[in-house]
Amino acid sequence: MFSQASLTRLRYKYLPDHLIGEVLSKRWVDNAIPFLVLLIVIAVLGPLLPNFFTLSSLSDLGRQMAEFGLIVLALAIVLLSGGIDLSVGSMFAMAVLGSLLGMNVWELPVLIVLAGVLAMGALYGLLNGVLIGYLRLRAFLTTLVTLIILRSVYVIVFLHYSTALVTGFADSALWDFIGFGTVYGFPLSLLVSGLIAIVWHIVLSRMRPGWRLTAVGGARRSAYNAGINVRRTVCLAYVWSGILCSVAGFLYAARLGSAGADTGIGMEVSALTAVVLGGNSLGGGRGSVAKAILGALLVLIITNSLISFGVPGSITSTVLGIFLIAAVFLDMRWVRNKEQLLSKSYVSPTYLNLPPPPKTTDPASPYRLNDKLRTVEVIGLGEIEGPEDVILDRHDNLYCGTRHGDIVKFFAPDYQTNEVLAHIGGHPLGMAFDKNDNLLVCIGGMGLYQVTPDGISTKVTDETNRRWTSVVDDSRLRLADDLDIAPDGRIFFSEATVRYEQEEWATDALESRGNGRIICYDPRDGSTRTVLPNLVFANGITTMRDGCSILYAESWTCSISRYYFAGPKKGRTEPVLTNLPGYPDNINRASDGNYWAALLGMRTPALDLAMTMPDFRRRMAKRVAPDFWLYPNINTGCVIKFDENGNILESLWDLGGQNHPMITSMREHKGWLYLGGVSNNRIGRYRIEGADPNWTGPASYWGDAK
Repeated sequence: MFSQASLTRLRYKYLPDHLIGEVLSKRWVDNAIPFLVLLIVIAVLGPLLPNFFTLSSLSDLGRQMAEFGLIVLALAIVLLSGGIDLSVGSMFAMAVLGSLLGMNVWELPVLIVLAGVLAMGALYGLLNGVLIGYLRLRAFLTTLVTLIILRSVYVIVFLHYSTALVTGFADSALWDFIGFGTVYGFPLSLLVSGLIAIVWHIVLSRMRPGWRLTAVGGARRSAYNAGINVRRTVCLAYVWSGILCSVAGFLYAARLGSAGADTGIGMEVSALTAVVLGGNSLGGGRGSVAKAILGALLVLIITNSLISFGVPGSITSTVLGIFLIAAVFLDMRWVRNKEQLLSKSYVSPTYLNLPPPPKTTDPASPYRLNDKLRTVEVIGLGEIEGPEDVILDRHDNLYCGTRHGDIVKFFAPDYQTNEVLAHIGGHPLGMAFDKNDNLLVCIGGMGLYQVTPDGISTKVTDETNRRWTSVVDDSRLRLADDLDIAPDGRIFFSEATVRYEQEEWATDALESRGNGRIICYDPRDGSTRTVLPNLVFANGITTMRDGCSILYAESWTCSISRYYFAGPKKGRTEPVLTNLPGYPDNINRASDGNYWAALLGMRTPALDLAMTMPDFRRRMAKRVAPDFWLYPNINTGCVIKFDENGNILESLWDLGGQNHPMITSMREHKGWLYLGGVSNNRIGRYRIEGADPNWTGPASYWGDAK
């Protein structure tokens, strides 16, 4: 029979609740609803309509989609910038008229006509852009006015040239190919619009103009404060709207070869319905090309189906209006409730059953409490904030990072003076010197960086390979926290979590899920890859003296393990310390052949018990403010020394936390132990009794300086 604990463990191991929150956090989730609606519409209307799935019907739908899809994309770009363009139908009609005049009446070459139509569309868009972007007129009223003006111009010109348009004929093979040609069975116009859509997808999702457009639409004042030229960005959005409408009109004219007095009428309503149905926000700042395409296809299929059923045009417009109202309502509800739903489902605690912690009050315990760190010397008190790691170079100079993004250098021998060696940004965490005395640094939220002795910083890597089983984008480095360098130059570094940022470490502790990993950067080929996934807050790493294995810490499991990256045991992992009284952080070498490790905080009975109660922790995350959560006690820390077999040799405490209240790192150097703490405003220095007064970390790794 399974015990309740066994059932709970199995339930949280094989039913990964966190996937729900991860899926909801993805941007493409917004596409899921319109895509599902599209499938339902096709499944319902397809069998009811004759010849719906025939090749000729699909080809005709593809040509219509090429034209209508470009208009929807044009409107989506404007909406993304925070505006609206009601003149898309009129610009489309003017492009159709201009194309037919150039081909049927004036008999100009196709490319000349295309260039003229594009220039005309850009001019119309520029008019809207200047009025709205630079003169800051209301987008709704401005584009409504241009809609009326362009429609009036269209009617006047159309009536004047109506006879010539009907009797004229374009004798051009290229014109016919644009209107009716296919490439490998696909309509040429559909391929052209598809290429344009792909280019715009890249622009919006991968390039600065797209990011700026989204930023302007999402928060115009913030975008301005960030240095974005808001007026120019808005203006260009309308210019591109005019150009895309012109392309659509050109393709439409090539396909039909004629126009009517009602060409383009009501197009803005259909396009707006399609944009919103696809999931693009009317408020700006949220949308995509995929959403525009899905919405356009939905509206086109619904409209064509109603026409095939003999539904009058007025009723068709009414149906589209109902769809528009429903889409706006659902969009508002989704935007309002998505973050709330995400916050309730993303945090997903798992089952973690730790053994009872070793006694620290037992005089025979290797972890017995003491006040050995009560007398540590203090360096840089009040001059630094958040020195998570400390390190010394060959010349005895001392380095640390600060939460302000600086690497600070304290000069030997008294460490009374200091300077900012480099300003990187982020929060510098773990550090290590390579054989050329370059300082490698893990930066929270930024990745792995290198700082030369002259203070020049360069990025080494900020991403690794993405696992195909991961829903979140685990290629980006969120919280790289410690590193060490192998004899062959490979850099092994730990990343605490792939789900949360540095300031959200308590949330990862609440989950205690295998969100961390060990990553290897190989300078020989510039590759970065994950070597050990699914670790529980990987936090601390050091290269062992055999040159083919590393020690790494998993904070929330209170354990330290050994991983072989070379040699006969390559790929194997072995436990070294499995039941620490606190949460291990950085690990470093000791002069006597053993290893030091920092415990950044102590375990508490309440939290240990809560780790076996995932449902309790889930409810706590939903109903209680984060300030009142149960999370690791980091007010008191200590340093332990252990050998490679897991035997505890020494423990150092500042029991009252009077001189060095919490510890996240330590470095031995010439008989002293230097202490760092991510929540401290100082560096501690402790004299190690009986330690080698000549031993240094750089010499241990790379030999004495020549």
